[in-house]
Amino acid sequence: MKNIILTISFCLAIVLNATAQTTASYKERISIINKNVYDGFYDAKANLYFETNDSAANKGNHSFLWPLCAMVQAANEMEAGNPSKNYIASVMKAIDQYYSARQPVPAYQAMVVKEKVDSRFYDDNEWIAIALMDAYARNHKKDYLETSQMIYRFLLSGHDMVGGGGFYWVEGDKKGKNTCSNGPAILVALQLYQATHQKAYLDTAIVTYNWAKKHLLSSNGVYYDAVRVPSMKVDSAYYTYNAGTMLQSGVMLYNITKNKRYLNDAQNVAKAAEQHFYRNGRLPGNYWFNAVLLRGYIELYKVDKNKAQLQFMINDANRIWAQEKDDQNLVGPKKIKSLIDQAAMLEIYSRLDNLKLD
Repeated sequence: MKNIILTISFCLAIVLNATAQTTASYKERISIINKNVYDGFYDAKANLYFETNDSAANKGNHSFLWPLCAMVQAANEMEAGNPSKNYIASVMKAIDQYYSARQPVPAYQAMVVKEKVDSRFYDDNEWIAIALMDAYARNHKKDYLETSQMIYRFLLSGHDMVGGGGFYWVEGDKKGKNTCSNGPAILVALQLYQATHQKAYLDTAIVTYNWAKKHLLSSNGVYYDAVRVPSMKVDSAYYTYNAGTMLQSGVMLYNITKNKRYLNDAQNVAKAAEQHFYRNGRLPGNYWFNAVLLRGYIELYKVDKNKAQLQFMINDANRIWAQEKDDQNLVGPKKIKSLIDQAAMLEIYSRLDNLKLD
């Protein structure tokens, strides 16, 4: 009997120790990855970032805007866990160099303005607004709200009634309307509504949500990538971030309207996304897409407190640290490491560190 008790106690100690190590390791991982970003991907003289840690692959160019969309969100999550720090400032110094005053509405373009005139993507701008509005909800910095309102005005220039509504993906290209431009558009509108209580924002969110659900929700419960217009032919690719934005949108709409239809939608997407994307103990390989998916699950957890539904995402995040980093702790399955992968895992580990599971 004594041996059985000792064995049980020993096993319990192992479990408790492993749990403590996992919890503590998030902070350690965040510190390591953030240092690696500024050691290997940051051009301090220019206040800009590089796309990869390989100068030949970068070809002398600074990063596209997209990885900085991941960086600014990661910076917000790090600040949320450590409010005395200001991680967003350095990222916004870089993003400001992508600002284009082109008409009809100013917005951020895909490359550094002084280096190249380039396209302006609606989704790139949306991701920035989402991060800034997340930060605004914490600190109420007026410039974050004003920048997000500018981005919202830019988004409206990408909306028309071809195909019944919806937002295009890239300015001037009217071939298709994507979940990756409509899902985050809903989130931007909802965040602006929460901050200002202006009904026009909520109206935009609801109309866009209904349009996306009608045209982009597949029979398996997750969202297609896009529809081509005006044919409305579906691009049947599936990506985790599209499930993430629509999941988060459903929860936020429920929180605002108290209409349980939206919560039911979110719960259905959550179940379908795990079933569709989590195969053989892993999620698909785009870390940042998966970071956006995690946002949706965390939003849902705040409402339904279903810890079990988060476990597969926690498992995948821990698997990546165990299996997909090099001897310098740079994450990513390829030899050349990317800024967006580092930023994505910064966000994921920061969100998990900040998450208080009841």
